[in-house]
Amino acid sequence: MTEQGRMGVGQGAALLVGAVLGPGMLVLPQLAAAAAGPASVLAWAGLLALSVPVALTFAALGVRHPGGGGVASFVGLAFGPRAAAVVGWWFYGAVPVGTVAGALVGGRYVEACLGVDGTLAGVLILAAAFAANAAGLRTSGRLQLVSVALLVALLAVAVVTAAPRADLDHFTPFAPYGLAGVAGAAGVLMFAFVGWEAASHLSAEFAVGRRGRRGRHGLTRATVVTLVVVGLLYLGVSVTSVGVLGADMPGVPLSALLEAGLGGVARPVTGVLAVLLTFGAVNTYLAGAARLGVALARDGAMPAWLAGGRSPYRSLGALAVLTVPVVVWAVDLDLLMRATSACLAAVTAAGVAAAVRVLPAGRPRVTAVVATGMSAVALACCGAFLAVPAVLAVVALGVLKALRRAVLPAHDGAPSGGCHD
Repeated sequence: MTEQGRMGVGQGAALLVGAVLGPGMLVLPQLAAAAAGPASVLAWAGLLALSVPVALTFAALGVRHPGGGGVASFVGLAFGPRAAAVVGWWFYGAVPVGTVAGALVGGRYVEACLGVDGTLAGVLILAAAFAANAAGLRTSGRLQLVSVALLVALLAVAVVTAAPRADLDHFTPFAPYGLAGVAGAAGVLMFAFVGWEAASHLSAEFAVGRRGRRGRHGLTRATVVTLVVVGLLYLGVSVTSVGVLGADMPGVPLSALLEAGLGGVARPVTGVLAVLLTFGAVNTYLAGAARLGVALARDGAMPAWLAGGRSPYRSLGALAVLTVPVVVWAVDLDLLMRATSACLAAVTAAGVAAAVRVLPAGRPRVTAVVATGMSAVALACCGAFLAVPAVLAVVALGVLKALRRAVLPAHDGAPSGGCHD
């Protein structure tokens, strides 16, 4: 982490790329192609178009509310504490599912590249991440940047070395499943298009000049650079994967691309790097979610015992308990990613909707309105999986109501001279 006010555009862009780009890219080309065929490239392009107003909206929120508490705080500012609690539960509830999905991604590559059982490898990655957090070990910011740099390099090398082997025949028939297939692909690809809210946390870290202009421009420029980098990588990987491997590509498309471009030497290297990348991502998500649970408990949106004196260990334990049935019942990586995508897409939609009320009139609000409309379309692509955030919302409101009822009788029975609301 840099000193406040010392971050440059390059470092800010690196952090934003790290927030958006994750190990899901190791399998998402195959999952999207399975849903839409070659037309999956349209889903990639559509979600990249959505990313532009969403990213700029969160950057605008960060400029006007530097050091803010994230999406939940913006939603609370716009719509009240109940809405903020729901958004917090969407984040927290997505983590047990999303981390299992991430671990299984690493496991799939271990099985394909190193010959070890993929499910066992995924469980070991997940267990190692929980153990690391329980021991108080977290991935440093510098190590996270190295991890992201490795992933960017892998994707770039895969595209550059394999692209000459592309075959236009692999793009026909282009849309075998029609628009429904493209929408289905978009639903799972949302997994790779969340994280733009990280921009709202970075504004205070940029160098600030007269009237705060350098801070504002620094964050905006970092966001634009990130959009360009992510856009080139995503489009390059999606088009090259279909062009080289076809729509019926294997479940480890990055390994297959690297092998097509570099030969068999790429296979073991890709397997080892996949483990490192997925462990780092799962470890980071668990660390953040454990602390989110403490914050939600402190704010009265979760049982107070989760706070545990502001220590994250009880919250981490709750996540471990919630993860166990997901591991036991997890039979389909596609389902896990779609459920996670639905929750995180709901968080993004809530954040940009809040921006419509929080941002001032003019270009920022117009951008927020566009982002809200496009996010609604992306949410619709999640289809039946919207039941997951819907159930979490009902649970969040139910818990919030129960906790408030538990507090009220104690207040009602208090001595008349007490200072109680």
